[in-house]
Amino acid sequence: MTNRIETPAPRDSLATYLKGRRARLNPADFGLPTGRRRTPGLRREEVAQRADISATWYTWLEQGRGGAPSADVLDRIARALLLTDVEREHLFLLGLGRPPEVRYAKSEGVTPRLQRVLDALEASPALIRTATWDVVAWNKAAAAVLTDYGALPPEQRNILRLIFGDPRVREAQFDWDSVARFVVAAFRADAARAGAGAEVQALVEDLSRTSPEFARLWRENDVRHYGEGVKRLRHPVLGPIAFEYSAFAVDGRPDLGLVVYNPATAEDADNVRRLVAARDVSAS
Repeated sequence: MTNRIETPAPRDSLATYLKGRRARLNPADFGLPTGRRRTPGLRREEVAQRADISATWYTWLEQGRGGAPSADVLDRIARALLLTDVEREHLFLLGLGRPPEVRYAKSEGVTPRLQRVLDALEASPALIRTATWDVVAWNKAAAAVLTDYGALPPEQRNILRLIFGDPRVREAQFDWDSVARFVVAAFRADAARAGAGAEVQALVEDLSRTSPEFARLWRENDVRHYGEGVKRLRHPVLGPIAFEYSAFAVDGRPDLGLVVYNPATAEDADNVRRLVAARDVSAS
């Protein structure tokens, strides 16, 4: 006879999670009396009042009763319980079986630890971009091979602005038409996935005014997944060079994405190292 591990039903999991989060809150932090409380944390009616929902309905949720809560109710409860973004996401997964709609927040840069990850990739150009494709961090290899982002004003460190507005970047592409089409489609998908539709509007309008090619591609409404692939460049010093690129999400930072370009051959890697070393000598 085998032992069966009983897994809680979704409603029971939600109920247990709500009770656990509620018990962690200190009534004194909310200006509430702390005496004569049989259990730690806030009372159910106090959470319900903070969430502006019925105390009966909230009690049912903690008892695993009633129907599925709406996204609006879960949002209110998340605010009432002071949940972090990851806790809020977990609440939605338990209550509705899906994550909440994304709430785009403008990036405030990267941590020193994340920058050290980039710097450790000595022969692989790597960068961090936002959901609106602003480049906010890069390594020496990226500056040497792709674009010297540090020499540009922050508002110009945008991949779309460079593709459609910088002649040097355009000349470096082996097939600019294909690259431009891919970039616009992948950008559209990234911005929508991050909930940044409103934030990209000014960029789209500006590029549409200055680049008829961008305006045409944007009207086509194509979407693509960035994923991974091969990128070939005409570098002014290295000549033709190829990279295998991969895009990664930054855990806990839905506003950021990491893109790494690994040299396709050992010879390409050696060439990148020599170029970076030459730039270091020149800078010193």
